[in-house]
Amino acid sequence: MSERLELLRGVIHPWHHDHFGHMNVRHYAPFFDDAVYHMWTRLGLPYSSIIPRHGVHTVTAQATTGFVKELSAGDLIVIDGVVSRIGGKSCSFHLRMLHADTDEIHATYDLVEVFFDPETRKSAPMPDSVRKRLEDWLVAGEVEPDA
Repeated sequence: MSERLELLRGVIHPWHHDHFGHMNVRHYAPFFDDAVYHMWTRLGLPYSSIIPRHGVHTVTAQATTGFVKELSAGDLIVIDGVVSRIGGKSCSFHLRMLHADTDEIHATYDLVEVFFDPETRKSAPMPDSVRKRLEDWLVAGEVEPDA
């Protein structure tokens, strides 16, 4: 599937502003972080069942935010995302923060999610059943043998 998944809608409030009059960088992270929780559910791998079904969960190992265009109070946003890479112990997502009225991109968020065994407290191989689900949603790049 090559469609982007809608993950979150929100509104920018005056308290998101900094002394320059636009949304401060610190407020992008919570929007994107919440969207990642929704990403797993939209992929059919909700946090509520990933440990019982697959014995692992994920942790974010790296997150990079690209700031494209300022947001102001009253702006409505939509965050969408895709699976952009699949490795042996990790996968990557690419999310976009769009203006709900204009579809303009205001920010991007690229992150690496590492599969984690809660008992050993170490990274773990991605379960095959999870890999198959992610492959259904892979948009860009190739499946990598190990990452």
